[in-house]
Amino acid sequence: MMQQGITYSADANASAKSGTPAEGEAKAEQGQATQAARGQAVKEKVIEYCKRTLFLVVGLAIMSFGVALSIQASLGTSPISGIPYVLNLISGLSVGTTTIIVNVGIVALQVILLRRRFKLIGLLQIPVCIVFGLLTDVALVCIESVTPSAYWAQWLICLGRILLVAVGVSFEVAANVATLPGEGLVLTICTLLPKVRFGYMKVAVDCSLVIIAAALSFIFMQGLHGVREGTVGAAILVGLIARLLNRFMLPFSRKIFAGKGAECEKSE
Repeated sequence: MMQQGITYSADANASAKSGTPAEGEAKAEQGQATQAARGQAVKEKVIEYCKRTLFLVVGLAIMSFGVALSIQASLGTSPISGIPYVLNLISGLSVGTTTIIVNVGIVALQVILLRRRFKLIGLLQIPVCIVFGLLTDVALVCIESVTPSAYWAQWLICLGRILLVAVGVSFEVAANVATLPGEGLVLTICTLLPKVRFGYMKVAVDCSLVIIAAALSFIFMQGLHGVREGTVGAAILVGLIARLLNRFMLPFSRKIFAGKGAECEKSE
């Protein structure tokens, strides 16, 4: 009897561990469902990232035409484009090429300032600025025939480029993939000086870039080039217009990037 009791107990333990065939099938189906859900989540993340990247590229294209219009208007470039434009006049290299060189230098400056605190994801700024530089050269070729002579026409073109740059910035913010090195430098200094607000630091960095562009212009060309009243207008208006556009762009982008998963969760 003792042996039979021991045998029955061992059989019960074995059956408890192995479970019934139905339970095994249920577990297998649950595992497959979990794996399928993970695969679907990864697929949705990839699709979302592709959408965000496309949004960023569209924003860069719009900004590049804004920069091109600022050059054609001859009323001064935006603060971030001042140094590349002056270097273009000094060296003869294309504006896109000097834009890439200057922005890669700004990324290197971020690495020097942050040292170990610099995150590798910050290197995404390099391909972004390369694309932006190439698009700027393309934009300049596309609108090379736009050469306003009247002052009011120059201002009309200048206001158009301010609007384009603001729209491009709004696309860049909505994409939330990577920033251009100019904004990256502002964020870097804010990391080192956390008590200083981003808006104030943005103004300080922009002013510094304009001063450097003016200094290079005077040193190498004995005159002021690339910095005029249009530069001041861009410094004041681009940020204000971009903030207004973000009120509509950010909710719109969330709907685009939400995906089917988010829609299902809302419907439930």
